[in-house]
Amino acid sequence: MTGMDDQPKIDVPRTVSMPVGVILRVTPGVTRWQAEVWSLAGVIPFAPPAAWRVLREAGDVAEWHAATLALELHRSDTDSLVQNLAASDVPSVWVALRGAGRPEPHRVTASPFEASFNEIDGEDRVEKVAMPPAMQEWVKAFVVAHHEDVPFVKRRRDRREEGDAQNGIGDARIRQGADVWRTPKSLRTRK
Repeated sequence: MTGMDDQPKIDVPRTVSMPVGVILRVTPGVTRWQAEVWSLAGVIPFAPPAAWRVLREAGDVAEWHAATLALELHRSDTDSLVQNLAASDVPSVWVALRGAGRPEPHRVTASPFEASFNEIDGEDRVEKVAMPPAMQEWVKAFVVAHHEDVPFVKRRRDRREEGDAQNGIGDARIRQGADVWRTPKSLRTRK
């Protein structure tokens, strides 16, 4: 994690929350079966509460402050936040939208791992947008305070003797001559 290790650790709670405004853009549809197209246009960090307030209109295109949702960061999710901040060219925010037609925003996250769990069916979708600089600094401060690099350790198999395995499956009182679950050592001792 280059660049974030040299910053001093500050006292930050284990879980923090930020109100995030979700901006949806509506444009005219290109076919007669779809009158309008709704898409994610952006997010507003530290946004006031709002429910479907028009922000801007230009001809047939309008942008709405659809909802204000809580973006929560948990101490156990810092690996995914590091992935978002350091590994990607542009850090992102993911918004889960529910419903066909005019979608309803129902979740916002900065974790790419958590975003992949939100798509449930054909009417639900997850869209991403670039994370604003103020939100990047807030997430970075949380990561600096809580992230601990845990090195990957590959588990090694235990060495066992060939005959130490279970001597077959099923009732031991019933002769099982053709049992495929017998160990090679037990088959040799029966002859």
